[in-house]
Amino acid sequence: MIRVLFVCLGNICRSPMAEAIMRDLIEERGLTSKIKVDSAGTSSNHVGETPHKGTREKLKEMNISTSGMKARQLSTSDLDFNYIVCMDTSNVKNTRDMLHAHDNTKIFRFLDLTPHKKDVPDPWYTGDFQETYELCVEGCEALLERILEEKGLLYPCYCTRSQ
Repeated sequence: MIRVLFVCLGNICRSPMAEAIMRDLIEERGLTSKIKVDSAGTSSNHVGETPHKGTREKLKEMNISTSGMKARQLSTSDLDFNYIVCMDTSNVKNTRDMLHAHDNTKIFRFLDLTPHKKDVPDPWYTGDFQETYELCVEGCEALLERILEEKGLLYPCYCTRSQ
């Protein structure tokens, strides 16, 4: 089982948005038995809370579920994930510090997988959940392609060949 963890500061805006989008992409491609996704925050400020209202509303608008999602804080057991994907540079540093994994290459900044090569802006401060959504979709698609390539996975084709 391939395990992906998205990390932001409070685990109520960006990382749960990425988690929900990635789950949706994985389900759409028939890969739920191969890839599992979770999210966490480097801060304990929102532990137990549901995703931010703006995150929930944007995902609902796009027919993506946040059912059962609750904020949690990053823990040392999270080092077991295959990919630890941080929403910004400060959370890469905080994650590496918290997990005592300073040179670990499986911890990286989310949008480094895209041409943007920047932090995902935090809509807690910007109020722009649309921008965050668009960047998360782009990042999740790039991450899924990377996983499929690195792990040699092909998603199932449900088509039939005509002769």
